[in-house]
Amino acid sequence: MMIEFKFLNKFMKNPLYNLLFFVFFCFYLNAQNHSHSHKHDGLHHWEIPSKDPDRIILTFNGDPSTKRAVTWRTDSSVKKAEAQIAVAGLNSRFTKEATTYTASTEEFDLGLYKANNSLIVNYHSVVFEDLKPNTLYAYRVGYDKNWSEWIQFKTANNSYSPTQFVYFGDAQNDILSHWSRVIRMAYQTAPNAAFVIHAGDLVDTAHKDYEWAQWFKAGGFIHSQWTAIPVVGNHEFQRTDDSSPRRLSIQWRPQFSLPVEQSLDSKLHETVYSVEYQDILIIVLNSTGQLEKQTEYIKDKLSNSNAKWKIVTNHHSVFSPAEGRDFEYARRVWKPLFDKYGVDLVLNGHDHTYARGHIPVKSPNINQEGNFKTLYVTSVSGPKQYKVDREQMKNYETDGYKNDKLGEQTQFFQVISVENDKLIYSAYTTLGTLYDSAIITKDFSTGKKTISNEIK
Repeated sequence: MMIEFKFLNKFMKNPLYNLLFFVFFCFYLNAQNHSHSHKHDGLHHWEIPSKDPDRIILTFNGDPSTKRAVTWRTDSSVKKAEAQIAVAGLNSRFTKEATTYTASTEEFDLGLYKANNSLIVNYHSVVFEDLKPNTLYAYRVGYDKNWSEWIQFKTANNSYSPTQFVYFGDAQNDILSHWSRVIRMAYQTAPNAAFVIHAGDLVDTAHKDYEWAQWFKAGGFIHSQWTAIPVVGNHEFQRTDDSSPRRLSIQWRPQFSLPVEQSLDSKLHETVYSVEYQDILIIVLNSTGQLEKQTEYIKDKLSNSNAKWKIVTNHHSVFSPAEGRDFEYARRVWKPLFDKYGVDLVLNGHDHTYARGHIPVKSPNINQEGNFKTLYVTSVSGPKQYKVDREQMKNYETDGYKNDKLGEQTQFFQVISVENDKLIYSAYTTLGTLYDSAIITKDFSTGKKTISNEIK
């Protein structure tokens, strides 16, 4: 051992040996750094996963008064993850009462899509259960030394109560540059909104992780506070390579924990589902395909619901205001069901314009002025804009449709409030100015509804 030590000591004192060692060491570090960083080449720092949770988002998965789902992302080194939740308190001592949940972890390869960097990430999800209705909770996600901040949300009441939610049409293009100010203005306008409906085409290129990174960054913490109801649009479907068929965004199911309707074809799982929030039934449809199978689902959900308010949302507009668009199946098959079962509000996107109209109740013998069946809205929240086809809108009169308001070349968000016997619809521009509004008044005992246009 003494001989070995003397040899090593002699070696270290030799300048040539020291130089060779230094060169070798630098080469080694460079090789290590290169092998680690090449997967991140070309990525913005906010795209790169780490041990710290990112892309945190709340969704409904079960009774909104007692359950809430949360999903987040980390790098592949995080094999175990947790979520903690407690009733929010006046100070930090509430954390002592926190309940810990072990997360489900799913390994995900971004390289499934040819245009993404080949990178393995982990998605983690938890469904909080046995929560108290109408209660403000604080939660965080992470593990060991890598935790998110504490984030708050409120559970639904277990009975009919006033509530408010936000609805966006297509975000889709230049999301970080131009959609960010829309969702942030919406948050300023309705910070206590219970949930938010994203009516399809959240991104432009279904599998491109750069665009999903933009979508999450644009909303920031809002995604982790407002519970999301995401709707698939046509841009959530794409080929992963030139030889493969179109498929649902590879990120969709890992990043959103959504209800699974077992009665439906597995291809429709987590794209067709329902949420009942404080006596408001929200039916989410996938208007990109398998429409006949969804028709039976619509009929079943509506015929068996006693909800005070019934809302349907899907991407393609039932009454398309843009040139060259025509969702004829919905007008021919779905609209009669909406009429029959008293759907109050239909929320669409796709057409990159704005249109609000309704189906009046008509009778040759009785003055039914103001009485109506369903309010239809098409809207856009992103910068991509089309022109309104006014002649086409007139043609819908044969379907019983009456247009109330049109708009174009404007980014919108909508705030919808439910108060007692009224549903108050308000459309805002990205400047925060009120553009359009209407009030539905409903007699719950008879189902009779009237509508009044607040802004002409």
